[in-house]
Amino acid sequence: MLAALSTSHKIGLGVVGLIFITFALASSFLGPRWKPDFPGKNGIKLFIVLSFVMFFAMVAAVAVFGAEASKEVNAAHAAAAVATGKPVAVTENEFHVILPSKKVAPGSTTFVVTNKGKIQHDLAVQGGTVSAKTPLIDPGKTAKLTVTLPAGTYTLYCTVPGHKQAGMVAKLTVG
Repeated sequence: MLAALSTSHKIGLGVVGLIFITFALASSFLGPRWKPDFPGKNGIKLFIVLSFVMFFAMVAAVAVFGAEASKEVNAAHAAAAVATGKPVAVTENEFHVILPSKKVAPGSTTFVVTNKGKIQHDLAVQGGTVSAKTPLIDPGKTAKLTVTLPAGTYTLYCTVPGHKQAGMVAKLTVG
């Protein structure tokens, strides 16, 4: 999962982790060396408060830096009208399926799937009698999937274990 994070997120997690580790090592090794009864009767409350602050700082860092940036929709894709038989550009990354439009016309549709993530993904289209998927797509690569879609609602998602549950899913309305 670390490979899925951007460089700035890795740096943020690393800095907070380093602070947390430094606190843990200092309170484990340096404190008792300077003061044998560390943290002592008078310092225990401060030590407990600092421990909780460090713990919650680490949890907050994971929540902030561990989350990928919000869904980025390419303005050119969003402005493009999607008609029957025309390709639908789909972008995948950790952990999003980004569509230019949430609605297409019935008929033959070609999904042009670009993996802009850092790990392999695929795209499955499921709904009604339709069930099709691309092979795994390497980072930076593109794959095509052509299916005939009657009117209805379809789910597009990545079948890599855990990805759909992580939010790599989108709904598409045909009609």
